[in-house]
Amino acid sequence: MCSLALFPPPPPPGDITLYEFNNALVCGRISELPLPFQSRVAELPVPTLPRETLKAPGRLEPSARPAFIHHREALWKRCLSAWRDVGLCGLLAEVAAAEDEGPRWLNTTSRFLLALCRWLSSLHGSFFPHLSLSTEDMIATFSQAVDWAGCTVRAFAWHPHTSKFAAALLDDSVRVYNSSSVTVPSLKHRLQRNVAAVAWKPLCASILAVACQSCVLLWHLDPTSLSTRPSSGCAQVLSYPGHSPVTSLAWAPGGQLLLSASPADTAMLVWDVSTESCVQLPWFGGGGVTYLSWSPDGSKVLAATPSAVFRVWEAQTWTCERWPTITGRCQTGCWSPDGSRLLFSVLGESVIYSLSFSEPCGEMQGQVGGSKTASVVADLSETTFETLYGEERIGGEIHSMAWDPTGERLAVIVRGQPDAPGSQTVIAVFRTRNSPVFELLPCGFLRGERDAQPQLIAFQPCFEKGALLTVCWSTGKISHVPFFFVSGHVPRASPGRSPAVAVSSGSGREQQLFSEL
Repeated sequence: MCSLALFPPPPPPGDITLYEFNNALVCGRISELPLPFQSRVAELPVPTLPRETLKAPGRLEPSARPAFIHHREALWKRCLSAWRDVGLCGLLAEVAAAEDEGPRWLNTTSRFLLALCRWLSSLHGSFFPHLSLSTEDMIATFSQAVDWAGCTVRAFAWHPHTSKFAAALLDDSVRVYNSSSVTVPSLKHRLQRNVAAVAWKPLCASILAVACQSCVLLWHLDPTSLSTRPSSGCAQVLSYPGHSPVTSLAWAPGGQLLLSASPADTAMLVWDVSTESCVQLPWFGGGGVTYLSWSPDGSKVLAATPSAVFRVWEAQTWTCERWPTITGRCQTGCWSPDGSRLLFSVLGESVIYSLSFSEPCGEMQGQVGGSKTASVVADLSETTFETLYGEERIGGEIHSMAWDPTGERLAVIVRGQPDAPGSQTVIAVFRTRNSPVFELLPCGFLRGERDAQPQLIAFQPCFEKGALLTVCWSTGKISHVPFFFVSGHVPRASPGRSPAVAVSSGSGREQQLFSEL
């Protein structure tokens, strides 16, 4: 049975989702938000960044290059730069083009090796078509943003411990918003191009990792600084030949290690940022690594590939197990708070799969320990809702998911059918429970302003009264939707009431929660 058929009807056009209370999403106008809830959410920045106010980064066209005076560097410097930016093919191309600057035999050998590399690359590209894409198209294909090329906010990340977040924008800048400061630093760097992901370092207030086209930038930001334009000297550059474009980042929960991945590199890199050194974790097959997710307990890492297989790495001895899919690549995934369950989706499918993992003990040490097969826990196929305002068609392919730190709310971006009239991209919210048995129950659909389509979603890690979901919309607005509930993991004051029992909609309980806020 389709899971969406069990959902309540979507909100009427013009209404937006304000908050969740008594296990139901409340919709209306923003002015209708109760005062206690307003005071709780008003502390958070709600920026609106329309596309018109952001200038897309300029690119030097080939026809414009002759107008500039070209300063020719020494051959060895150009070779070093080409090796750093492009890898072996770039180095060979530079030597092959330098006809009068080196031995003739070196030039001839470079031409031959370059032709061989290009032939092997074309052969490799026939098995992995994504390698023939341009950099921008490759990032757009594997980004967690619904429309990376056209949306204003291309990447988003909450800080793990403080109330601030970073947003990467269309103009290749990254802005940092803090609820306790009116200063909004704007981070810019000459290497900060085509940003695909941002990630804050855990247990640290000031380090932000940015996945760029040719490298990873580590910004060291002074929390007490009032500067709105930190110097590029505050950025630490992490680069590795052939490891570009970088499309995904994942910090270890302890903050010691940073993982980076590229769809064009079969190896993901484990960085020790203090020494700027890295270790490759190669695995032949798959054509690259498109998405990373480190489990909250630090024991496992999900690594998706462009082909119909994904891997889960064990983060102690760095061994992995592979899970093949049937129809396509793993599109997205998220972990339960204790790392015992992985939810993931497959490109082109409308179902959520679940994998459970046993606790490593005894002879299981050094093994991933996952179940042999994945089970289907939700079907989000397209469903038609009859409302007072006409029919609404909701459902389709799952693009991204976010599981809140309490493990009790799951948000899913469901893409509509592009060729179906009236189909739309929505956020479906589930109530979840991971123990003693796994449960996935419908909560409702989350809607923004008229004509606004969700692009990115993320839960704030340190919200105290339940869960807080942040949504980046196609209009450039970043909004926050609080889910007010008492976590089932924490016993309530009344011993006679089970934490799993839903509270009735009486005004007494509502006033009690209002007083707590």
